[in-house]
Amino acid sequence: MDANSFSHRYVPAFGKRVHRLGLACNMIDERGFEAALEQGLNYIFWTALRTGHLKPALKRALKARREELVLATGPSFGYFGGSIRRAAERLLSDLGIDTIDVFQLFWLGVSSAWSEGTMEALLRLKEEGKVRSIGVSIHDRVRAGELARESPLDVFMLRYSAAHPGAERDVFPQLLARKSAVVAYTATSWRKLLKAPAAWEGAPMTAGDCYRFCLSNANVDLVLTGAANETELAENLKALERGPLSHEEVGWMRRFGTAVHG
Repeated sequence: MDANSFSHRYVPAFGKRVHRLGLACNMIDERGFEAALEQGLNYIFWTALRTGHLKPALKRALKARREELVLATGPSFGYFGGSIRRAAERLLSDLGIDTIDVFQLFWLGVSSAWSEGTMEALLRLKEEGKVRSIGVSIHDRVRAGELARESPLDVFMLRYSAAHPGAERDVFPQLLARKSAVVAYTATSWRKLLKAPAAWEGAPMTAGDCYRFCLSNANVDLVLTGAANETELAENLKALERGPLSHEEVGWMRRFGTAVHG
């Protein structure tokens, strides 16, 4: 795996080649957002919550560079088919676009539901061309594995890190026969991996280490970064230049993740 294939990948579910470091917009400032696009990041995870300050910049980017960007978003809550459709149509109107690349239900089982009604609404939106792919974010790995085998979902947004590697057992094997995309998030385990536990001797992982850990697994198409500004973004991109983890790096990061998880 060379440096280019480590940092970029064509993902069939998106129909586009993406930078494997996706941009989560809940923390980044506008300058950092624009710098990310200039650096080639083209997967944008945007929600209407806590990201209002970026809406003007996002709309400008979508107007100028629509074909190269992959926009992932969804309804704040997704319990009923009708509300899911209304949320999609509202987002299309608010952002001034014709199609949402990834329309997903958030935190399935908590703030959204997988039912005949919600599935039908997602599939109908896809058939109509209003969304290109449908997905979910989900913490329940066992259920995610079942959905990976049996559902029409195109994208799975999963918790995955050195502290929480369970998707390797519960989800990834179920995706072997399909082309569903995997987007990893909480790569730093809510920053817990950036601080060494009391019993650990040596340095903790860096944010760049966390992203490289995720991307070194071939099942992961991209990982979200929650960089807050241009400086943090530059550090993360610099780390990716080191490419996939060595055997030795994999070993110590797994040991460190186990120590952090307790």
